[in-house]
Amino acid sequence: MATRSTTVLATGSANTAKFFVAALAFTAAYVGVSAYGTANSAPSHAETVTLSARELPITSPVKLEVDPGAITVSELPGEPGCAKAFLARGVVTNPEPRSTIMYGWRLARWNPRTNTWRTYQVDYGGFTGTERTVDWETRISGNPGWYRFELRVDGAKTVRSDRFQVSC
Repeated sequence: MATRSTTVLATGSANTAKFFVAALAFTAAYVGVSAYGTANSAPSHAETVTLSARELPITSPVKLEVDPGAITVSELPGEPGCAKAFLARGVVTNPEPRSTIMYGWRLARWNPRTNTWRTYQVDYGGFTGTERTVDWETRISGNPGWYRFELRVDGAKTVRSDRFQVSC
């Protein structure tokens, strides 16, 4: 004769087994769909999508010389649409040329809700020597708004570019 606890245990095991089988079926279906989308044998029904964009040029050609204490920003030629490539340049002077000096780039985006500049992307570098023009090429894709570049050097004041607008 089966006790009540044995019946509950058997029912729970049956539900667990059903759940496990369902999870396996879902996983197999998901993996199958993912594999189908990346397989070479998958039919490609590609559609051409045309994007239009309004552009506000920041500067004309890329400025090769940079004044110390300033950052120049140039928009690089790129793809049409909402993907924009930018080149930021600044001068870093090393007070101890025999030691390595570290610097960091920050691309900040203006947040109108909090009225603050928020980090969007970062990059770091360093060198040994007296002085170097450092640059950073980065992309902003599909995220219109106001941006600025910042160059931070160990032991020095952060240099900020003028703000610029990316529109799409």
